[in-house]
Amino acid sequence: MDFSVKPVLAGERTVLRPFVEADAEGMWEIIGDAEVIRFTFPPNGELTLEHLRSWYATRSGSPDRLDLAVTDRATGELVGEVVLYEWDPDARSCTFRTLIGPRGRDRGIGTEATRLVVGYGFERLGLHRIQLEVYGDNARARRVYEKAGFVVEGVRREAALRDGVWVDEVLMALLDREWAALTATAR
Repeated sequence: MDFSVKPVLAGERTVLRPFVEADAEGMWEIIGDAEVIRFTFPPNGELTLEHLRSWYATRSGSPDRLDLAVTDRATGELVGEVVLYEWDPDARSCTFRTLIGPRGRDRGIGTEATRLVVGYGFERLGLHRIQLEVYGDNARARRVYEKAGFVVEGVRREAALRDGVWVDEVLMALLDREWAALTATAR
């Protein structure tokens, strides 16, 4: 699979578009948000604004993964990202991840962005399976994934130590036939 084609995907609330280097400042602010840190990764010394500029400047040319900026359709403001990565050609599968900053939350943008990129993965890229991992205490993200059709496949109990507390990692996935059934009933 060649992810070098970076589409623009538009919904009612959001537009997913290729990243540009100038998005680094917006993503720097988003990944500094306490909820994003809590549910994605702890900050480390390697993460700098310069590192992000370099990273986002190369996303549009990356053939091994699909990174798209999540923007508010009404304002064009960058509010997060969606990513398909870890392409497995034998299984026709990818891993999915997303993060949405504070100005994109509680408005349906994350749900729509998830559905847009998952739909693209199944309908345009021909994926068979899209999987993800989410912390068990991340209720907001779990609701988004469930609304998009993801099914819990398992739980790695107390797999991560976060702020002195053991948390579960929940494994979820969605298959192409499940997506087709969901979208057929939505029409």
